[in-house]
Amino acid sequence: MIMIKAIVRPEKSSEILSELCDAGFPAVTKFDVVGRGKQRGLKIGDVYYDEIPKEMLLLVVNDGDKKDVIDIIIRTARTGEAGAFGDGKIFVKTIDEAYTISSGKTGL
Repeated sequence: MIMIKAIVRPEKSSEILSELCDAGFPAVTKFDVVGRGKQRGLKIGDVYYDEIPKEMLLLVVNDGDKKDVIDIIIRTARTGEAGAFGDGKIFVKTIDEAYTISSGKTGL
């Protein structure tokens, strides 16, 4: 199993969630987060914004589904054909175990 954390633009998250659900990945946890990337924030006129609103999507999927999920997120989260600064970031981590609290069963 792997955990995928995707930090995306808030206006893209509903579309990403819909695409993931349609592809068979309905289990997602969503967080409102703020932060900045390599561009170190955003300056508009005289105002500097160093905490940009984003949303974090958290999924745990089987190893074989990793490429499909990442491809869906990239395709749906990207702004325009070439993408733009601030479109987000995806992190992937191996998960050794997962337990369902209600049943005590392991796995997804």
